[in-house]
Amino acid sequence: MNESELFKFLKDKYIPDLQGGDEYSSFDCYSEKYKMFIELKCREVHYDTLMIEKYKYDRLVDLSLGYGYSPYYINSTPKGVYSFKLALNPEWIWKLLPKTTQFAENHEILKQVGYLDLKDAKQL
Repeated sequence: MNESELFKFLKDKYIPDLQGGDEYSSFDCYSEKYKMFIELKCREVHYDTLMIEKYKYDRLVDLSLGYGYSPYYINSTPKGVYSFKLALNPEWIWKLLPKTTQFAENHEILKQVGYLDLKDAKQL
């Protein structure tokens, strides 16, 4: 599943008013009805914990607080779709990772990341 398919899945089954953010937004999509800002991520491999970058987490949480919305991180893996309401701050670590995963800039840089356990997610 890619992000456009995940977006369509969410819009068709759960959030009919789902709208996409622009290319440079702190979020991938939002719902005015449910007061949600959402970051989407699609994984090609299933993991029991899913990584989120701290700067994305912080931007999503800060933006949501400013609007009175709830921040969500929704991931697809080969075993399902998992929704996290970002309420608890994960433990943050520094890790050497590719700068981007979808563009030509794939050299490694240090990123601060946290891991969200699937036991804390709602499977959709």
